[in-house]
Amino acid sequence: MCRFIAYQGCPEVMGPILFEPENSIIKQSYAATEIEEPLNGDGFGVGWYAPGISPLPGVFVSISPAWNNRNLRYISQKIKSNCMVAHVRAASVGAVSESNCHPFHYGRYLMMHNGGVEHFDRIKRSIVDRLSPEMYAWVQGQTDSEHFFALFLDKLMKHSANPSTEEIAHCLELAFADILGLMKGAGITDPAYFNLVVTDGEKMVGCRYVTHKDVQPLSLHHSESGKFVCENGAVSLVKDNARERGVMIASERLTNEPNDWKMVPEHHFVLVEENLKVRFRVIGV
Repeated sequence: MCRFIAYQGCPEVMGPILFEPENSIIKQSYAATEIEEPLNGDGFGVGWYAPGISPLPGVFVSISPAWNNRNLRYISQKIKSNCMVAHVRAASVGAVSESNCHPFHYGRYLMMHNGGVEHFDRIKRSIVDRLSPEMYAWVQGQTDSEHFFALFLDKLMKHSANPSTEEIAHCLELAFADILGLMKGAGITDPAYFNLVVTDGEKMVGCRYVTHKDVQPLSLHHSESGKFVCENGAVSLVKDNARERGVMIASERLTNEPNDWKMVPEHHFVLVEENLKVRFRVIGV
């Protein structure tokens, strides 16, 4: 399984968020603590938004381990953004290649996934058959994640040019229902895990979901405690200024302060609005 973080809020430099916390996403690439397999060294990716330049995000992916990539360390210190994501990969479905690294990018959207669809090869053809020509051409890699997002995007593109968090969540539900139906038709009884984040740089939707209600989903936390501050090697979330704050969604807690983090409820969406209001909604599948 993989690990990811997503941030939305007052503009922050990417480097400290990636490298400085006690349990940083870089540390999680070789020593994840909230999952059985601690190693996530099959590539990484970061995405960010610079709205003063373009509404489309920047993306940098590599098949090298995140802990050993000099370019990531250099460029992340020079990127400042109000919305950024990072993902470290443990390959399950799909080869170790840049086309299989998250985040996936389409138009204004960045998407990343932690989880997997067991026996994906048995439903891959059926997923592809459901895609529009545009989404079929968009898929460049082999992963269950990218094929799921193509299915989701086909549904999302039927909405307005600027869909709400509720509309994004609804389209994810429709894609989950498609996957469940295909799994049932293929006789797949193993659970599929879907912890994911979708963002357009202004709002964000995450979820903590597994297709079997009696199975515990993977870990997913959120924090809306305050502004991200790193001083003398110590990272904290400071609540002093309500206008300078951020929201994080993360596979694992980045800091050891328990009051800074809350677990996303099982089988729930976490919706982050443009004004940073956070709310939760049950996944209705």
